Amino acid sequence: MSTPQDSFDPTLEVGSETDVSPLGRPPQKPAHEQTADEDRDTADWDGIAALPEFRALLKRKLRFIVPATIFFLVYYFTLPVLVAWAPELMERRLGPVNLAYAFALSQFFMAWGVAACYVRVAARWDKAAEEILSKGGH
Repeated sequence: MSTPQDSFDPTLEVGSETDVSPLGRPPQKPAHEQTADEDRDTADWDGIAALPEFRALLKRKLRFIVPATIFFLVYYFTLPVLVAWAPELMERRLGPVNLAYAFALSQFFMAWGVAACYVRVAARWDKAAEEILSKGGH
């Protein structure tokens, strides 16, 4: 039976379950179903880019991203460099494995550590970006 809340759904009623989706739509489409015109962003990006808060946010991001990237790359490429130019050092035993294997394993932990730091710092950047958008964007 039809109820007042279902009245917008023009799907025919039958006496059993069907695999037919309702033909009615909620008032607004979900974001993944919107066309480009429906999803058009109304932010004033030129105005936002001119804000001193936006430029300060970009500088804060660079102060983290550049050193973190350099650290990651140096740490990552240290292993093959040491294996090539200091094989006797990398052959030293650390318990059941040699230093090369221990260093290779440490790269996983280093990458997870860098990622965890990035997630924490990026959450603060997101909050700052939301504040900037609320000031000059929408």
